Amino acid sequence: QVQLVESGGGLVQAGGSLRLSCAASGRTGSSYATGWFRQAPGKEREFVSAISRSGGSTYYADSVKGRFTISRDNAKNTVYLQMNSLKPEDTAVYYCAARLGYYSGSYYASDFGSWGQGTQVTVSS
Repeated sequence: QVQLVESGGGLVQAGGSLRLSCAASGRTGSSYATGWFRQAPGKEREFVSAISRSGGSTYYADSVKGRFTISRDNAKNTVYLQMNSLKPEDTAVYYCAARLGYYSGSYYASDFGSWGQGTQVTVSS
């Protein structure tokens, strides 16, 4: 099992940037593919981005492509989500999630077994 802790959320104006971090402890973070999901009030949790165990493959939702960049530092057991050109519709609680073993690029939350507690991102217009 791996424990995940997100940080880096906050309040930012539209067009601004934030960098989220997801720190893993327990089993080695590099054993896991890691994803970011978000959930806005009254909406279902949705896929944002994911990265393979090695960092060699990355995946993005269409709504964030070109604006968000996912990366990982396995020496620090940390995955990052750099969010640029933020929009009010990006406002949500952002969660990181881990999946042990092979990752095929699934966008389903149910394919990830470990979750962090979430960090709030608020983008004002």
